[in-house]
Amino acid sequence: MHNPQGGGASFVGPALRRQRFAWYTYGWAAHTFETTVVAVFLSQYLPAVATNAVGANGRLHVIGIPIAPGSLFTYVASFCAFLLVVLMPVVGAVADRFGRKREMLLTFGFLGAASCAAMWFVTGSNWGLGVGLTIAAYVTYTCGKVIYNSMLPDIAAADDRDRVSSLGWAAGYVGGGLLLAINFVLSFFIGDLAELARISLGLAGLWWAGFALVPLRLLRNAPRDAAKAGTGGASVVTAGFAQLGNTLRHMRGYPMTLLFLLAYLIYYDGINTVTTLAAQYGSQELKLTQNTLLTAILIVQFTAFGGALLLGRFAQRWGAKRVVAWSLVVWIGVVVAAYFLPAHEPLAFDALAIGLSIVLGGTQALSRSLYAGMIPAGMEAEYFSLYEVSSSGSSIFGTLLFGIALQNFGSYRVAIVSLMVFFVVGLVLLARVNVAKAVEAAGNALPASLGGRPGEPASVG
Repeated sequence: MHNPQGGGASFVGPALRRQRFAWYTYGWAAHTFETTVVAVFLSQYLPAVATNAVGANGRLHVIGIPIAPGSLFTYVASFCAFLLVVLMPVVGAVADRFGRKREMLLTFGFLGAASCAAMWFVTGSNWGLGVGLTIAAYVTYTCGKVIYNSMLPDIAAADDRDRVSSLGWAAGYVGGGLLLAINFVLSFFIGDLAELARISLGLAGLWWAGFALVPLRLLRNAPRDAAKAGTGGASVVTAGFAQLGNTLRHMRGYPMTLLFLLAYLIYYDGINTVTTLAAQYGSQELKLTQNTLLTAILIVQFTAFGGALLLGRFAQRWGAKRVVAWSLVVWIGVVVAAYFLPAHEPLAFDALAIGLSIVLGGTQALSRSLYAGMIPAGMEAEYFSLYEVSSSGSSIFGTLLFGIALQNFGSYRVAIVSLMVFFVVGLVLLARVNVAKAVEAAGNALPASLGGRPGEPASVG
């Protein structure tokens, strides 16, 4: 059953439960890219492979640009972000125009899993292959995330979105945490860190592909309105670019949604950079061992699971915007505390990681559900493609700022504290967003935390 009004799920009864289970399972499968691949191994292994090629004080030369091997990963991440700024809105426009979200999600998912599995072959000084596979994995994972997020309004009505979104993030953290726990056990049997990294990266791809078989079987496309189902004879790419132009023009009619999107793009750029480079900061600046870093990041996965559920409950009482705002205050404290962390002190690093993890999952989940209520029905993937620009490992300015600070000041501490600007500016912009006005303008139902009644559509004034 399809509900054409904003705020209602597209499935009901047993079909809705199957859709949610399949959606949660894909998050369980794919989140390993953010944990095992990006946060732990690739951010350290790719610079190590580059160092093997030119030495610690040497320079890589990419199209004539000299790059310090320690900054290679951050620059690759920034390049991916630039590429995705152009690509993701087109992907979202195509998904909304043709309605084949299931096929697109799984195609991107299996290609991303294959790219991770192929990282087993990145050995010695073969940094070029590592860069190519990193770009392929980043792009396919993030494009898949656009489709994945856009499915939230199809499986959750207004009053369910905070809870369902939080459960989705929680499932992702548990799935990513379990594989990370397996890697942690392997670290006791594999003394060669390079071999451990290759095995862990390959296992991430196999884990992702294996659990993606569940949504392959259970997930279905939401029913489509006839007016939006046709292709009009245009090619997919041409139609995608045309639809993208319509989306950008359309967004000007929703200023509060646009303001929230701007705030999100700024503060999530900071969040993403901190989580992506935490392991590199711990190993290079704090001189922590690989096992210590694995332990800390493993703790984060399971405490973030609880944090996502806890903040989801807070949102039901106080509203998602207020909870996200307070979480950004905590993020500011995390970055400042990271600057003062002493070297060779794993307990201090673990304590900070726990504090970070409590707000990590909740900030992500509630930002997604908050935005989902602000976008018009039938344009979810297009709007979520713009939302995803600075999400899921695809930030531009955060990693770029970190890399520039590192290369010019030679200090990871200066690099990490420089990220505070993203949280401060994002918090200021978020405070100016009128959520109720944005939800009403999009024609969606107001959640109970904003004074709406369950199942009641918003009136558009």
